[in-house]
Amino acid sequence: MSTGEQVKTSYREAMRAAIREAMQRDARVFLMGEDVGRYGGCFAVSLGLLEEFGPERIRDTPLSESAFVGAGIGAAMAGMRPIVEIMTVNFSLLALEPAHRSSCFAPSSAWSLSGTTWW
Repeated sequence: MSTGEQVKTSYREAMRAAIREAMQRDARVFLMGEDVGRYGGCFAVSLGLLEEFGPERIRDTPLSESAFVGAGIGAAMAGMRPIVEIMTVNFSLLALEPAHRSSCFAPSSAWSLSGTTWW
C-alpha cells in the first residue's frame, strides 16, 4: 500500500522485499537457486530468508541451471509458485532447453489448446 512518500532503496532490498511479500501471501511460493539459502545468494538478495522461511521454501540447488530451471517449471506446472534465481545472465542460456521443451507440453500451450498431442 502506497503512502505517497518516496522511499530510497537498493534494487537488492526491493527484490528481497518483493520475495518476502510473495512468500508471506502464498504458501506455494518458494525460492530456489545456487547459494540462495546459506549464503543469501551471490548478490545477497535472499539474505535472511532461509532463517525466516526455512529450508523447505528456500532451497539451495546444485550448479546445474538446466536442472533447477526444469524443476521450477515442473513445480509451476504442478501448481506451486517457484521463484528461480540464476546467478548471472551468462548462465541463463543453459536453461533455455528445459524452458523450451516444457512449454510444448504445458496444459496452456498451443498444442494442448488445439487438441493435438505429441506423445
